[in-house]
Parts: sequence; C-alpha cells; structure tokens
Amino acid sequence: MCVTKSFYLWLLQVVGLLGLLALSLWLALRPRSPNYTIVNFSVPAVNDSNVSDHGIIQYELVIENPNKDSGIYYDDIFLIFYHGPDAVGNNTIPSFYQGRDKSRQVLDHLDVETRIWRALRNEILNATAELRVDLSTKVKYKTWGIKSKHHGINREGKIPIGKDGKIANKKKKVKLRHASKKLNRRSSRFL
Repeated sequence: MCVTKSFYLWLLQVVGLLGLLALSLWLALRPRSPNYTIVNFSVPAVNDSNVSDHGIIQYELVIENPNKDSGIYYDDIFLIFYHGPDAVGNNTIPSFYQGRDKSRQVLDHLDVETRIWRALRNEILNATAELRVDLSTKVKYKTWGIKSKHHGINREGKIPIGKDGKIANKKKKVKLRHASKKLNRRSSRFL
C-alpha cells in the first residue's frame, strides 16, 4: 500500500512540474504588441498667403517590434486622420514582415480633403488645431518557426499642431495608444 501512495505522489509531482514548466515557457515566449510612434509630422506651406483649396500632410511613422524571440507579419495597415468628427484623409501601408527586435520607418503623405482644408488651416494659424490618428491592422507572430493566429490591433493618438504646422508638444513625437471601444467597433470594418 505504501508503494502505491508514493507512486501517485510522484505522478502528482511530475504533472505539477510539467505545468509550471509550461506556464514559464508561455510567459517567456508570449509576444508583445508592436509600438507605433509618429516622430515627424508637418503641414507644409500653411503660412503661404496664397490659400489653395487643398493641403498635404507629411508624416513619419516608426513601427517597432519589441519582441526578441518573435517576428511579425503585418497585414495592410490603415491610417485615418480626423479633425473633429471629419476624416481629413486616409492612407494604407502595404503588408510586410518585420524581424525580431527591428524598427521600420514609414515616410508618407496624404492629401487633405478639400472641404476640411480651410477650417484646418485657420486652426493651425491660430495654434489650436489638433488631429486624431487611428491605426488599425492585423498581425501574425512567428515564434520558433510557428505562426500564430491573426491578432487585431487598433491604436489612436492626438496630434497637437503648432503655428508652424509641426507637432506642438515638448517631445515632438506622438505614441499611438490602445484605442477606445467605440473606435474598435468603427475601425473593425477595415480589417
């Protein structure tokens, strides 16, 4: 009888040890979401006396993979810029793969909707303009040669714009954070 109890105790210890090992591996290899930061933003020719009917927004987006063990496969990344409730413009970054612990810079521009440009330009000249940027995409993580399922990512950020048409905050960059529940429902139609 004593042998049977020690066998069951041994089996319980092995199962407990395997459970702890599996939990430790899961915690160590669980991928983290990528970081998105707008590091350069400008609205050129905002001080030009010749008021045109449309404008251009130039931006530089840095996409950082913080994972040391996982690469990331990105689907198309959708960026939408808003001025109040109105969409100023949108842009799509084509799908790509990003290796472990790498960063990617995306330099791009978008044309401002004609009906919104005049109001936006006036607010920039008064240094009261603020744009909101929404980013939505889906990613797959690749860890040890195994691809995960798709994970939806929605981020947003507010960009204060100074009189010079550039980012007005002290850090001169805007980190995109988790989006609100309302945005998740609205932007899921793009994914």
